Amino acid sequence: MHEVSIMEEAVRMAVESARESGATRVLSLRLRVGALSGVVPEALRFAFDVVCHDTLAAGASLEIEAVPAAAWCPDCQAEFPCADFFTECPRCHNPSGDLRRGRELEIASVEVA
Repeated sequence: MHEVSIMEEAVRMAVESARESGATRVLSLRLRVGALSGVVPEALRFAFDVVCHDTLAAGASLEIEAVPAAAWCPDCQAEFPCADFFTECPRCHNPSGDLRRGRELEIASVEVA
């Protein structure tokens, strides 16, 4: 389960940010997770509770913003929702591999006190 190592790094970065700003606690961590990132949000939630123990983030809340996948059709000049990396434009049916959103895995914000 690679979500544990991902969450370990996210919590490490949040705690480091708190320390650098002179804070004594991490109150919340908000992540943006794309539908095609390969990460399971529920596994992240489970890992968060485990890796926060005995850190400045103990007791912090985790918010996960789901980012739906979207591709771009260069022929139609339109963005459309997709379920895979390579998909077909629903208008012109040409293949598109230009994924515009959906791979995100990033820290959106950290609230400290």
